[in-house]
Amino acid sequence: MKRAVTSLVLVVVSVSLLGAQAVSGMLTAMLPSYQKVSGVSGSLTSVGSDTMNNMMTLWAETYRKFYPSVKIQVEGKGSGTAPPALIAGTSQFGPMSRQMRAAELDSFEAKHGYKPTELRTSYDALAVYVNKDNPIKSLTLAQVEAVFGKNRARGYKANITTWGQLGLTGDWANRPISLYGRNSASGTYGFFKEHVLKNGDYKDTVKEQPGSASVVQGVTEDRFGMGYSGIGYKTSGVRAVPLSETPTSAPSDGSYEDVKSGKYPLWRFLYIYINRAPGKALDPIVGEFVKLIFSKEGQDVVVKDGYMPLTGALCQQELAKISK
Repeated sequence: MKRAVTSLVLVVVSVSLLGAQAVSGMLTAMLPSYQKVSGVSGSLTSVGSDTMNNMMTLWAETYRKFYPSVKIQVEGKGSGTAPPALIAGTSQFGPMSRQMRAAELDSFEAKHGYKPTELRTSYDALAVYVNKDNPIKSLTLAQVEAVFGKNRARGYKANITTWGQLGLTGDWANRPISLYGRNSASGTYGFFKEHVLKNGDYKDTVKEQPGSASVVQGVTEDRFGMGYSGIGYKTSGVRAVPLSETPTSAPSDGSYEDVKSGKYPLWRFLYIYINRAPGKALDPIVGEFVKLIFSKEGQDVVVKDGYMPLTGALCQQELAKISK
């Protein structure tokens, strides 16, 4: 017993000394490996989130290693495109970086007679990015809202338009903040609007981009830029600014533990929606893809793409949704 306790202490200490990706890798190593089955063939289509486009593509590539004859098409033009495709039956998977809205769920149910099945696939830290040379240390959500939003529903004292208003000095002080965001089809646009702007309006000066990579590229090339997108799109050209919910709460850099615990204020799940009739088994080609997502190989893809894996318990909860 003493030896077991000592081993546990060593594991905990080791984890505390490792980076987030290494810790995530240790967690996925504890998941069961995917087991190939027979009788899987045909075609799959995924329509939805741009944030999840790379991850869906990597899952598809991993899936085809087990089933080379399967054809998979992935289209990522925004979370808002997922519900119509699922309703129309033109896709089997609807990846979304936000939950379906009530009207979208109602439209699906009106067509099929039941709600779509929602699957949580991974964690994301929605990041506020600045150029790598920007010295800003942290921001509150009220400050972020005063930068991007018109309404200041969080009660910040003034509209923020320059870096000096955020405490930067010297050459930065009088420089306008260049704003980069997503378009309205994006789940990230909707999530940011709801959780940062409290459903207020974006400023007209926000340069709407067609994808997350474009937001990051814009901030990379614009020394005075600020933008938002999922943590999986982080590059060496940008910094993710530590965020705090209030001026008195400690800023969080979006570590795995802070995301899981909810300390990081802009954490979220990334979802996939599927059409599964109650009491009916999924087509094997769809069911096995879902099983792959929640296996070691599937959650390794999550880590590889820069996002954060689910715990084993959460993976089991999501798998249970397709076996009821």
